[in-house]
Formats: sequence, C-alpha cells, structure tokens
Amino acid sequence: MKIYKGLAEATVTALRDIFVKNRQADRVVEQLLKSNKKWGARDRSFIAENTYEIVRWWRLAKYVAGVDRATDIEEFWMIFGAWQIVKPLHLGGEVSGDLPEWPEFNEIIKQHVLDLYKQALQVRKIAESIPDWLDETGEKELGDKWDTELGALNKQAPLVLRVNTLKSDIATVRQVLGEEETQVLSQVPNALTLKKRKNVSGIDAYKLGFFEVQDAGSQLIAPYLDVKPGMSVVDACAGAGGKTLHLAALLENSGSVLAMDIEGDKLTELQRRATRNGVVNLDTLLITSDEVIDRLSETADRLLLDVPCSGLGVLRRNPDSKWKLKPQFIETIKNVQWHILSTYSQMVKKGGKMVYATCSILPSESEEQVAKFVKKNGKQWKLISEHRTSVANDGFDGFYMALLQKK
Repeated sequence: MKIYKGLAEATVTALRDIFVKNRQADRVVEQLLKSNKKWGARDRSFIAENTYEIVRWWRLAKYVAGVDRATDIEEFWMIFGAWQIVKPLHLGGEVSGDLPEWPEFNEIIKQHVLDLYKQALQVRKIAESIPDWLDETGEKELGDKWDTELGALNKQAPLVLRVNTLKSDIATVRQVLGEEETQVLSQVPNALTLKKRKNVSGIDAYKLGFFEVQDAGSQLIAPYLDVKPGMSVVDACAGAGGKTLHLAALLENSGSVLAMDIEGDKLTELQRRATRNGVVNLDTLLITSDEVIDRLSETADRLLLDVPCSGLGVLRRNPDSKWKLKPQFIETIKNVQWHILSTYSQMVKKGGKMVYATCSILPSESEEQVAKFVKKNGKQWKLISEHRTSVANDGFDGFYMALLQKK
C-alpha cells in the first residue's frame, strides 16, 4: 500500500484539528492545502479526500481501529491506518495491500481490523456512522425512508453551478468550462453539474460573475416564490446570499430585493458577491431587533424565509456537522424557526406570497411548522403548495419549501 508519510501526517493533523480543537473541516483542509506549495494536485487530493472520508465515516473508522475516544496523536494514527485497510472495501473495492512498516502502525493487525469491520456492518448507526440520538431521531421522523436517505447522505455531493442569467447563459458557460466537463440538469433551469470536482473560484468566468456554486435543490427555492419583474422582494434570512442573488436574476434586476440577516459579516459578503454578479436592485439591512421587522409591515410582494435549521439535508456537504450537532440544538432551532415564521410573515402585503424553506430532512422543522402556522393563522394565510427534494430520490440536497399566500 503506497502511502507517503508527509501526506499521512498532514491528514492526521487535519483530523486532530477537527475533532480535538473543534475546528470546521472545510477551513482546516483549505488552510492545510495552502500551507505547503510543494504539494502537487495528487498530493492535495489525497489529503482532502482522506480527511473528508474519515470525518464522514468517523464512528466506523474509530470502531475498526478499536479506538473509543480519540485525543492523542497515536490514536489518530491508528484510525488513519485502520481506515486505509477498510476504505477500499467500504467504498466498493477490494481489500488493499499491507500498511507501510511505520512505527505508528505497529499495533494495527490487518485481520483484526477486517473482523471489526464485519461486526460494524451489522449495526446501522456504526455502519452508516452517525450518533445514536440522530439515528433514533431519523427513524422516528422518517420511518422506513430513513435507511435510504441516510445511505444517500453519506455519499459525496456533486458540484453544481447556477448560471447567472444577468451576465451569461448555459451555452456560454458550457463553452467556457468545456461541454464534455459539464452536464445540464433538465429538472432545474440554468443548473450545470461538473463531472469532475475542481476549485472553480480561480476561473475567470467565475470572477466575472457568470455562475455561482449552488446545489440543485437550493436552486429550486427562489423560483418557488413565484416572483415577477418589478416586484418588491424580501429575503429575510439571507446569509451570504446564494438565493438572494438568484432572486435578483429572476427579477431581471428590476423591482427591489431587500436582503436581511442578523449577522452583518454575511451581508457584507453578499454585497461583494452581488457586485460580481452584476446585481443593481439589492439593498441589505441588519436585523437588530423585531422592531426592524415591525417597520416593514406589509411592504413585500414576496418574502423568502430560508430559516436556520439543523442542516441535516446537506450532511453530504458538511459531514463534520453530524458530530457537532446536538439534540438540544434542534429543539432550540425549532423555536427560532417558529418565531421567524410567525413574526416575519407580517412583512407580506395582502395578497402577497411567502416561501418557508429549510435544508432539513426532518418534518418537525418543516412540514409540521407550516401546518402549525396555517392552523393558527388560517384566517389570514393559506398553503398553496409544498415540495421536498431528497438526496435518495433526486440526487439533490434535502430541502423543504412551502408556498403560502396572504389572503
């Protein structure tokens, strides 16, 4: 088994930063890859792939390594080594060769690792590598669908682009990136999948605002709001603004988009992205209290509430989040969602429409919140339609969206 010591050390360092220092996986990998200019594309790929794979399969990797709780460097080496043995099997190949004869691997017995792997496959929460509480929650809320959804959430996500129609079109972007390198998604207008993953932020077409990186499921949300050029649109949980920029494009730079958030840094980033995208109908507003919302009562033709959530629908993009997420957080965030839905909805004009959206697969954060809202506000609001994307069925991230109209 050909493994270079320096690359293995880099991967082990990254894993310690993620699990001991509690740092975000994508930032750890990004900084690490910038730290050594001598690494070539293959070296960088080895570090990134192995780090993300072990993070994704962390519980399984610990189990086959015989490590209960990893804190010391020696334990991380054990996990890395054991993963190299089971990785080909687990990802659809055959048993690999022997590990290099390094002191760090002295205590790893290949057959013992393979025996533990067979045992692990008998227990879903270990085989699919998730915390006990999450397995219980998923089964309780999704029933028979949980198995297939969980399996799909553990696969690597494709890289999907949204063509920015303010500056370009699908044909042009395909020509720039290479038609053989891209694939059109017929179910989602202006969406392209890259057949091979690569960092697109350095490409001139990206710098010129021809496209954004945005999952296909996420790209369905802005059109679901049924916007028309000239409308007044509010995106009240805008974040860094992927959907805000999409709304501006759908409005054809007419009317107005007001992007709001409780974090000013995200709105600053959104302004930067909007400039690159050629957006001219955008304003931003920091939410400092509910008084800001009150002042905007009945001012919006359309309102997007892409609320904070557990993020369980995008686990394949953020595999470390399942280890950092806690059941208490989900209970807390459901209260936040309810507050946003019941308070922010006052911004919609009579006859206007609102979309409530989450990137969660859990009905308790999604369908149940909307049902509760309609039950409580049935005299003022009606549910027009709701839609859910599924990683298992569509291949898109798991998003929920509901379109409601104010009477």
